Amino acid sequence: MLPTIQIGNLAVSRLIVGGNPFSGNSHVNGDLNDQMIDYFTTAKLKETLFHCEECGINTMQLRGDAYMWRIVREYRNEGGKMLWIAQTASEYGSFEGNVNTLANNGADAIYHHGTKTDSMFKDGEIDILLDRLKIIRATGLPVGLATHMPEVIYYAEEHNWDVDFYMGCVYNLSRENRVSSAITGIANSGEAFYEEDIPLMYEAIRAAKKPCLAFKILGATRRCQSQETVQAAFDEAFREIKPTDGVIVGVYPNGRDEVALDARYTREAIEKLRA
Repeated sequence: MLPTIQIGNLAVSRLIVGGNPFSGNSHVNGDLNDQMIDYFTTAKLKETLFHCEECGINTMQLRGDAYMWRIVREYRNEGGKMLWIAQTASEYGSFEGNVNTLANNGADAIYHHGTKTDSMFKDGEIDILLDRLKIIRATGLPVGLATHMPEVIYYAEEHNWDVDFYMGCVYNLSRENRVSSAITGIANSGEAFYEEDIPLMYEAIRAAKKPCLAFKILGATRRCQSQETVQAAFDEAFREIKPTDGVIVGVYPNGRDEVALDARYTREAIEKLRA
């Protein structure tokens, strides 16, 4: 078992497996999206989740759409035990309906979709966003707020928003207005990933009193030139976040056991900090 942190009443492994590759959302181009979808059959997806358990990962972060909650149901019916941090699915017409469906179908925590958080924040729809967080709170599950913008975390902390944890993307993909490919059905190609964003989000994560989960630490393949660059990104992440924080990393283990490698890099990064 990997070291854990506390999110609400949940003991969550400091490495969480991310769901973007499972949903065919590469943040690269349509071809890679299609390759991921073809690779992650239902059987392969469940096999990957069970392998995560074997490697000490006890938590998965998956979209809250109908396909994913049915996958979770199958996986758990077959003995799977990982916790599920569920992302609200912004393509659904009813936010409350989506949240209640997740709560009734095995979610252990629910967080507000980061792309939607950012667009609402920039449009000044703070009251609507706070109402959505109240809807999640009403389920009795831990409440999360995801964002790609450090200023959202600072603002939520300053105004004492009722959340249990934050999810911060180390690349600010919301520098420009954008819509998730899950909503448009069109791959997000040519997105700008700026390296100078990384220290800014880590600074916001360190400043937050509540637990944070850093994501896209590998830049959606852009920091995967070699296993040395991958491990360096893990070392950087755990060095820059708080001991009460974790990371979310997606896997596409087509030809390499990325699950085992990521678990190893997590253990080694934490051990280096203890030395």
